[in-house]
Amino acid sequence: MIRNKYMALQMVRSTLIHLFLMAVALTCLFPIFWMIRSALMSNETIFVDKSLIPHTLHFYNFVTAWTKGNFGVYVINSIIYTSCVVAGIVLISSLAAYSFSRLQFPGKNIIFYLFVAAMMIPLPGSFVALFVMMNKLRLINTYHGYILCMINVGLSMSILLLKTFFDKMPKDLEDAARIDGCSKIGIWWNVALPLARPAIAVIVIFNSLNVWNEYILANLLLVDSKLMPLQKGLMVFQGANSVDYPVLMAGLTMAAVPIIMVYLAMQKHIVKGLSSGAVVG
Repeated sequence: MIRNKYMALQMVRSTLIHLFLMAVALTCLFPIFWMIRSALMSNETIFVDKSLIPHTLHFYNFVTAWTKGNFGVYVINSIIYTSCVVAGIVLISSLAAYSFSRLQFPGKNIIFYLFVAAMMIPLPGSFVALFVMMNKLRLINTYHGYILCMINVGLSMSILLLKTFFDKMPKDLEDAARIDGCSKIGIWWNVALPLARPAIAVIVIFNSLNVWNEYILANLLLVDSKLMPLQKGLMVFQGANSVDYPVLMAGLTMAAVPIIMVYLAMQKHIVKGLSSGAVVG
């Protein structure tokens, strides 16, 4: 009797939790669904047709957004920026984190704490100094100038996450690699990085989202329309099509879908990567 009562309470508790989580998921997914729905409608029916699925699907809105809005250039630019920035962050942060975790050199703790302290400074708080520095280096309105700035933005969090992981890595693995003739760089490449794949996956996801959705820094550093990333190009497109809602929604959909697909493909690594510092191997 007591056992049946306990099982019933557990079932009710589990049902309520699942219902709550489903409600939260629906509130997050519904705006995306409504955006895609609106992108498939015409400007005449978007405020008239109240059905969940439009009666007539207008796929030409995506063609109009792609050609009229110059989305091809913006998407390619964002892909270049995201790929280069994420690769640079993974390379630099993994080297720095491994050095902070395993090497001994003067000022190691001070330098590491400076990186951690940099996480507490909001990005707009550094805009003036950043713009002045980039202007003196003549890197305003350049591909590599924007890429270097975005790498700098993502380094602190990535270094902290990877250092926490490397601190838990067994030293026996390094000793075995050293006996086999591996140098410090060889140990980093052949031992540390393969074990840190879950943490690296989290870094890739977070920084990809950050770079893909970046607008403020791009607006500060980039002027030429040929260099614009997707989010800045989307704002320009919005200004020119503020009353053509389906075409605007088609542009928003094209901006959101790629990064959503990346997130869905790598979501299983998020929890594993965030907790990977506790267990390595």
